[in-house]
Amino acid sequence: MTEQFDVVIVANGEFPTHRIPLEVLEHARHIVACDGAISHVPQAEAVVGDGDSVPAEYHNRLFQIDEQEDNDLTKATRYCLDKGWNRIAYLGCTGLREDHTLGNIGLLMRYYRKMGVEGIMFTDYGFFTPAYGNRTFQSEKGKQVSIFNFGCRQLTSEGLRWNSYAYDEWWQGTLNEALGDSFSFFADNYYMVYQTYGVKEISHL
Repeated sequence: MTEQFDVVIVANGEFPTHRIPLEVLEHARHIVACDGAISHVPQAEAVVGDGDSVPAEYHNRLFQIDEQEDNDLTKATRYCLDKGWNRIAYLGCTGLREDHTLGNIGLLMRYYRKMGVEGIMFTDYGFFTPAYGNRTFQSEKGKQVSIFNFGCRQLTSEGLRWNSYAYDEWWQGTLNEALGDSFSFFADNYYMVYQTYGVKEISHL
């Protein structure tokens, strides 16, 4: 998982501390920072955004885009696509503000559906993967899984504790669990899968 990406984009949310997103960053072929996130990754080769929170010492790497229709995460994604990098890991996209967290998770699906990005968004607890149609995911028995529907009228699964369906609400697909080392979906449209890094701890009373 840590070496499959063309580039890592680091947003200016909560910088990760879990070893998996940090390993993704360590193995990055290229690193692009969103505006003020350059303070967390001074080794980044480019800073993309409107420049309002970029310290002066990084202005020689700043690609300033002033339009306000899209946020810095989308501007950085477009920069990477212009370079031919479409396998993108996203870090620092959650935390600090809940509205930004929800917006960035939704943008991950937009990038996949409209821009051809093969992206995964890593947090300190797990990772989001957008998907379409039939797909199998590698996992581990006891790992927690949530599924978010983005237009499916058919959405069934194998290898999860509870069978999926075409959820009407986001909460309905949360808190599922892998039964083995993989699980599969059979779908007719887009959906988002969240997986935790570790397995669920079971208390023995």
